[in-house]
Amino acid sequence: MNARSIEYQADGAIKLVEVSVPEPGPDEIQVQGLACGICSWDIGHCKLGEKMKATPPPGHEGVGRIVKLGANVTNFAEGDRVASGGFQTLHNQSATRVHKLPDSSLPDEHWIVEPVSCAVTGLDHCRLESSKRVVLIGCGFMGLLILQGLVRSDAEIIGIDIDQKRLDLAKSLGLREAHNVATTDADVLCQDLEARYVDVVVDTSGSQQGLDMATKIVRPAGIINLFGWIKGEAASFAPTAWHMKGFTLVNSSPSAQIREPFEPAIQMIHEGYFDLAPLVSHVVTLDEYPALMQRIVQGDPDYVKGVVRLVSLLDEIAER
Repeated sequence: MNARSIEYQADGAIKLVEVSVPEPGPDEIQVQGLACGICSWDIGHCKLGEKMKATPPPGHEGVGRIVKLGANVTNFAEGDRVASGGFQTLHNQSATRVHKLPDSSLPDEHWIVEPVSCAVTGLDHCRLESSKRVVLIGCGFMGLLILQGLVRSDAEIIGIDIDQKRLDLAKSLGLREAHNVATTDADVLCQDLEARYVDVVVDTSGSQQGLDMATKIVRPAGIINLFGWIKGEAASFAPTAWHMKGFTLVNSSPSAQIREPFEPAIQMIHEGYFDLAPLVSHVVTLDEYPALMQRIVQGDPDYVKGVVRLVSLLDEIAER
């Protein structure tokens, strides 16, 4: 059976293609793709093209519906909605690598579980039970997910970004103190925050500037939670400041998970702990994806998170 998919080109372009999908093998399931989130890796590749060395399958923030079961699969049923897949309308997947979603009225674009699982890992490394003041650097999509967890703690949360629209969105999600370093003297802000004894700095910015700011404002023996990915071959650090402050640097990338994060992520989406509705700013079809990516790369000021729908909403309602 044929399926529609994409290929990322060396120049950063997105090519729509058809691929052949065989019958599911033993211990596999066949999943109809319903939607897939656009990750920062996807955006990075389309900005940098061949400079991005890794070439993963197209998309990894998918949600789909099981349409066929391979031999030996007993813990799933046809029709189950699962977290699985990417920008492909049909694919086979090992049954051990998918996660069943609960019955829910949430639309597919609000069931993008993979980035929420990353946020779970990021929050697990914050040691919120002993933190009184936390600074969040970066209020993009992942930063806003992290924020949804932080505001439920007893800590004082301070948010920093360079985009006022994102800071306003963060305030609507419960952030009480926000600073725009595009319009504020960053050095004065750093001096003020350093004097306020910041226990944890969560840097989701993925930038050298974010790491430098985190180094300045974290208290001695505090924690810098490096959640964002500084893409490229190298980054720099201030060795004297790092030594004298004696803080702990935690890399909370997905590889740093201290528990399996998908199941708690699914449960917390279901219970409303994480809410993607205010964060998903763009929903497009597969055919519209290349044009949307062009707008993202060019700097769409309204973009927070994009999701590609792989089936039309009317088709999905009819199938249900």
